[in-house]
Amino acid sequence: MSKLAVVSQILPFSCVDGPGSRLVIFLQGCNYQCKNCHNPQTISLCNACGDCVDHCPEQALTLIASQDTDLKCKPHIVWHSTKCTECDTCLRVCQAQSSPKTVTYTLEKILEVISCQRYFINGITVSGGEASLQLPFVITLFKAIKSSEQLAHLTCMIDTNGSLSRTGWHKLLPYLDGAMVDLKAWHQATHYYITGRDNKAVFNSIELLAQHNKLYEVRLLHIPEVTDYDTQIDALAAYLTQLPSDTRVKLNAFHHHGVGEIASTWKQCTQADIEKLAALLSQRGVNNLALPALYL
Repeated sequence: MSKLAVVSQILPFSCVDGPGSRLVIFLQGCNYQCKNCHNPQTISLCNACGDCVDHCPEQALTLIASQDTDLKCKPHIVWHSTKCTECDTCLRVCQAQSSPKTVTYTLEKILEVISCQRYFINGITVSGGEASLQLPFVITLFKAIKSSEQLAHLTCMIDTNGSLSRTGWHKLLPYLDGAMVDLKAWHQATHYYITGRDNKAVFNSIELLAQHNKLYEVRLLHIPEVTDYDTQIDALAAYLTQLPSDTRVKLNAFHHHGVGEIASTWKQCTQADIEKLAALLSQRGVNNLALPALYL
């Protein structure tokens, strides 16, 4: 049986999700509960509660109930994409941090989508949510790309929160060209406050990927007065300078778009905030910094 993936979105072209031009597959589901998540509708799988159905102004959603005569048919929401106007009412009323508009793809269907773009991209990136939660599919997909005559020239990368276990990474490494890892805070307490999880696995992931020359980028989302990069600048810089010299350190600026109530009260990150953090890191020997192209 072909492995399946639950996908929230596919971008046929992106220049900010890894090197070059890339097709990006956003997989549904995340094991973090980030207060500042800009896409909270990607955190959970739809539980078919049906709340979104009555609120849809275009009647583009249908709740299919389970049938007593067919126990294999679980309740689920059908999204009629041709009726949908992308008003996102369903996302706003959802209490489960999910979306009824996810699509289940077979490996064959995903490969077909990639094949149509193969002349226009340098590679593919799987993102999320947290892409590693669907690790069996990701491994199968990357392996299929590497073994395909038509697609073998494409690089395979993952955008991750770094929570994958060492065992999981070792399964993926043979087919992985690089990873972008989010380091959401330096101290465990700060990381736990933001995400609901500690950051031990993140440091383990960064170090393992670096050892295998698969660490493309470490990402730092700067939230003024919340993240602790500036207050822990010496320790952070010392850590980053021990990574391979070609590892990019990407600084991202926090903004309010899409965030929940608590995070909407936090200060937005300005260009001046980012430039100050970049200067502090640069003064301590952190090179290969990448700053935002624009600020919202």
